[in-house]
Amino acid sequence: MYFLYFLVWIIFNGQVTLEIVLFGLVIAAAVYWFSCKFIGWSIQKDLFILKKSWQILKYVGLLLWEIIKANMTMIMLMISYKNEPSPVLVRIHTKLQTKTARVVLANSITLTPGTITVLLEGDELMVHCLDKSLSQGLENSSFEQALLKIEGGAKV
Repeated sequence: MYFLYFLVWIIFNGQVTLEIVLFGLVIAAAVYWFSCKFIGWSIQKDLFILKKSWQILKYVGLLLWEIIKANMTMIMLMISYKNEPSPVLVRIHTKLQTKTARVVLANSITLTPGTITVLLEGDELMVHCLDKSLSQGLENSSFEQALLKIEGGAKV
């Protein structure tokens, strides 16, 4: 996170000089210290994210692919004259351990067209689907499987 703060400092300044770099190193260190002390960030979280970065990138790719697929499904649903959508609310239980992973799952479901996560309470999600066909595969979904791999049992 420290390097990200430093990179943002350099980008916002628009130029690289010795003074800007030195001052940026100090400012980035101060902001990183603040993040660790008051926001709950830690070096362990940095290392965890660095260790899991490949899996996180794969998850982002999976999310983009699922968004594309859901868009195609929604287009077919909307242009089909004989099929009228039948909305449904579905309760899903997740095996994810951390609250962060559950929130990422809920947001990923909401980002895919045709589904909205209405409620996240403990290990249970309530999802509104525009059509019954969109509710298939929500339980034990590819999102959840990928997040379980990223989570790896670690509570960071």
